[in-house]
Amino acid sequence: MNAFTAVVERCPETKLYVGYVPGFPGAHSQGETMEELRDNLREVLQMLLEDGEPALEAEFVGTHPDDAKQGARRISGSES
Repeated sequence: MNAFTAVVERCPETKLYVGYVPGFPGAHSQGETMEELRDNLREVLQMLLEDGEPALEAEFVGTHPDDAKQGARRISGSES
C-alpha cells in the first residue's frame, strides 16, 4: 500500500481523534486512540483503493508554521 499523510485533530467535545487524507475524498475516520484512528484510516484507504476510486485530487506537500502573534504585529504596524 502507498503511504499517505493524514491530518489529525482531536474533538474537544467527544475526545475522539479525527483524521482525513487531504486531496482524497472519502478518506476520513475517527478513533478513541491514535492507533485506532490509524487502523481505521488504513481500512478506509484500502477499501477506496480496492474500489478504484476516488483518484487522489491533490498531493500533500507539507505544512507552514505561522507565528500568529508576530503576524498580528505586522498587520497593526507595531514592532514591539
